[in-house]
Amino acid sequence: MNNNNTGLSHGSTPPLLLILTAASALAGLGLALFALIAPVGVWTGWWDFRQGFSILRSAQPFVLWITLGCAAITAIVLVVGRQRAVAATARLAAVAALATLAAGIAWYVPQSYLPGQGADIPPIHDISTDIVDPPQFVDVLPLRGDNSNPTVYGTGNPNMTPEEHAERQRTAYPDLTTRTYDDSASAVFERALAAVDTLGWELVAQDPDTGRIEATDTTFWFRFKDDVVIRIGQTPDSTVVDARSTSRVGLSDVGKNAERLRAFFNEI
Repeated sequence: MNNNNTGLSHGSTPPLLLILTAASALAGLGLALFALIAPVGVWTGWWDFRQGFSILRSAQPFVLWITLGCAAITAIVLVVGRQRAVAATARLAAVAALATLAAGIAWYVPQSYLPGQGADIPPIHDISTDIVDPPQFVDVLPLRGDNSNPTVYGTGNPNMTPEEHAERQRTAYPDLTTRTYDDSASAVFERALAAVDTLGWELVAQDPDTGRIEATDTTFWFRFKDDVVIRIGQTPDSTVVDARSTSRVGLSDVGKNAERLRAFFNEI
């Protein structure tokens, strides 16, 4: 006697799993594409970074929930698929996991421009190891354009005096001070050039006679250009190195210029 089974056969894919997987792919991958439009538009010149950030902000209220939802769907697909011995379990779970990763990228892009939790970042964008006599830009100046921030140290925030700027920097980044080395100035100069190359900065100028190196660092997502000047001098007892990093646009650098100088000194 034949028993016609109107239910799902062993190994077949329940429609609910197909629907959940499709929903996660649509939401997660769609969100990631929407978020990536923001920096792509900046790269191609369709809009400036302000419009790019505006696009990201419009997506942020949904990012956490979509990411968690995609992760939950991935777990459901794995559990239900294994319980019912669904042949397509691995493939469906991979799609849902990819959607979760894509949604996570949409979360990460704006988060990468924010300071760490508990960080007290001052609203400044010009950081120098010498706040009394900061290294001066020369060859970088023509590259900055008319709409860039001023290069006179401490004048980038109209609501703050240069003295307040220096004090805020000293409080926030007490480790960023003049460095001294026992090696000769020429040896340190070569190490500084090597550090510029290792860090992926664009070398703008080098002048061994005056001990000056200028470079530009371009951020990945929004192509922000921040300029660096390094000053290397010789004293009777040691080689003295000062460095300065400043953003071309924006009021606060959310700590990026300080991070850049720390990375430089770690290299040399």
